[in-house]
Amino acid sequence: MKRLIPILLATSSLALAQAPAAKTAPPPPVPGFTLVPPPPTYAPIKFGKLAVDVQEKMRFEVRDNNFDFNSAINGPQDASWLLQRFRLGLGYDVNPWLKFYIQGQDVRELGGSRPNEIGVSAAEGDDVFDVLKAYVQIGNIKKGLSSTIGRQFLSYGDQRLVGPLEWLNQARTFDAVKLRYTAQKWSLDAFVSSPVAFRDHMWNQSPFLDNDEAQNDVFSGLYFSTLFVPINKTTDFYVFHKSDDGNASFGPVLGDTSFLTFGTLWKGDPAKLGGWDYETEMAYQTGEVSGRNLSAFAGHWGIGHNWLKNSWKPRIGIQYNYSTGDGDPNDGDLSTFQNLYPTNHLFYGYMDTTGWINMHNPQLNISFSPTAKLKVMVDYHLYWMANTADAWYRVNGVTRVRPVNAASTSASSFRGQEIDLTAIYKLNPHTAIQAGYSYFMAGDYLANTGASDDAHFGYVQLQIDF
Repeated sequence: MKRLIPILLATSSLALAQAPAAKTAPPPPVPGFTLVPPPPTYAPIKFGKLAVDVQEKMRFEVRDNNFDFNSAINGPQDASWLLQRFRLGLGYDVNPWLKFYIQGQDVRELGGSRPNEIGVSAAEGDDVFDVLKAYVQIGNIKKGLSSTIGRQFLSYGDQRLVGPLEWLNQARTFDAVKLRYTAQKWSLDAFVSSPVAFRDHMWNQSPFLDNDEAQNDVFSGLYFSTLFVPINKTTDFYVFHKSDDGNASFGPVLGDTSFLTFGTLWKGDPAKLGGWDYETEMAYQTGEVSGRNLSAFAGHWGIGHNWLKNSWKPRIGIQYNYSTGDGDPNDGDLSTFQNLYPTNHLFYGYMDTTGWINMHNPQLNISFSPTAKLKVMVDYHLYWMANTADAWYRVNGVTRVRPVNAASTSASSFRGQEIDLTAIYKLNPHTAIQAGYSYFMAGDYLANTGASDDAHFGYVQLQIDF
């Protein structure tokens, strides 16, 4: 595999699998049916068969107690910083059935006291201009059979399990081979991939290209998206497979990782349901994680009402998210749901304290648009542990809020509450401003395991796309 894929990727080092995707200010709109890409929000820059896209994004953040919930300690996360991202992409349409695309990206974290290495102390860090995408597309993705070969984003369904994580400054990309068949009312994707590691002053590589990489992460899957249920925007079914050489996230490495995720996503169409919408996504996992027998489940259920004829487009909804945790770290079995490669920032609180792992999360969601350019969202979250014998995992699925010990296993399961206020203003098709404030009210679990001070997060973001 590691010898075949570099040969395939070499053909795509110029590369585009499709015209550059439409850009919107984060959080991006939750995608529904995957058959046809969303229309662009602005006219692309065209020079004959050559297309050019440019993005500049800056986000100023202020965080306090987000990681330790302890006002007595001023850690590297209790600070403010400016995140900067610049992208330049070039696409070339040889003909309707052959397209190339390459996109470079430069990201920086300015100010604050976090290390400038990506992932260290949760820093988004620096990565001097590097390759974010580089792929070739053969065929028409809107009809019939097509293939996308090279470095690319993967995004499926609502991104609860697989998404590009555009909120993160560097985002997430894969070296992948993807086949798609698109019919009138359904599409099927088949892919094999590996996640790219971002490293400053080095070419970013995945295990496909890095022969010195130890983990050998491979992620593959089938995703079937349909329009067969008349009242639904989409009705999807999928199976994903993840394998690697094992890691110590759940204790000593006992063997390799190889497990399957079987799931389905249903999304109701408010235009066909009298303004009501609903959505559900459920996934079951089985296999092995670092030599431990895996059996885990996660579910999302939501319902809402949209006032479609009101000029403010108000919506009010409730939802509930759940995923299993492990009850015994020493029995050789594992029930901790594996969150794969999600865009969790969209779903479980903008403070990013929580992944779709070992949790109960009921929510109240309110949104409205006072003008055509302004959207306001208010979200209220409650959080509980599904199992206090397991850890509270952050959005990356690895970092633990508190260690698992005698205090945590006997603690209350109530983590706390979060309120998110978000506003997005589109000045024009090219420019958007987003601002938000989040307040986390610490619960009994934190009080029973250590410091339990409330946390705050605020930000202002400017994004410009051409």
